[in-house]
Amino acid sequence: MDTPVKKTDFRIMSLHRRIAEQREAILNHSLYPKMTSLSEVRIFMEHHIYAVWDFMSLLKTLQKHLTSVDTAWVPTEDRASRKLINEIVMAEESDVDLNGDPASHYELYLDAMRQAGAETRPIIRFVQTLQRGYKAKEILRFNIAEADEDCLDFLKTTHEIIQRGKLHEIAAAFTFGREDLIPDMFTALIKKLYAEHPDELSAFVYYLDRHIELDGDEHGPMAIQMMHHLCKEDDQKWLEAEEACVEALDARLKLWDAISQKLGVE
Repeated sequence: MDTPVKKTDFRIMSLHRRIAEQREAILNHSLYPKMTSLSEVRIFMEHHIYAVWDFMSLLKTLQKHLTSVDTAWVPTEDRASRKLINEIVMAEESDVDLNGDPASHYELYLDAMRQAGAETRPIIRFVQTLQRGYKAKEILRFNIAEADEDCLDFLKTTHEIIQRGKLHEIAAAFTFGREDLIPDMFTALIKKLYAEHPDELSAFVYYLDRHIELDGDEHGPMAIQMMHHLCKEDDQKWLEAEEACVEALDARLKLWDAISQKLGVE
């Protein structure tokens, strides 16, 4: 029997080429080598937690539009995307922590911050402001929650992509702005520090291993398939998806630049 020939995905190849510069800059950022002590890791976590929360904004927007969330349930047309989104929501909202108890990845990260001694009050205040009924656009425009301005700028980019209401753009930012942007070098540095500080970093190592494993091994390929379902052969949609990717990655790069500056000169 002949071995099936793997098809070349020209659309994704083109998109990867378009965002290569931004991805390369993020994956090889000067931020990572600065992770030499717990103090640097704490500063990183205090900013990165906003990206963890922000990921859920993209995910829940996709869930709202690609699955049925109404009381009178009806099957949505795109079965593959429905499966992808529901599986990722399950993994992100209902994983388990180091103790085997239910926890979202946001909550896993908060626990990791508490264990490491990072400051959690700003992000908790941000989420509590939402819980009190304020809209995200109000918080982002007026900074009611008094969040770090660099983190706020990062969140504004995602909010703008969501507000445009184009699912293929939202899916693009979601697909190519995930935590596979954290390179192996960073994980290795954290694990080196973990060997020196096991009582402070075990929860963070658990989060990194869990989140990156899901992103690369399971969710990444399915998200690519979702992009094809949403863009089909529409050249304009693929172009808009590329631009949304660049927009999202530029925002991540600016956040990384800001964190790096706060860590000081190498």
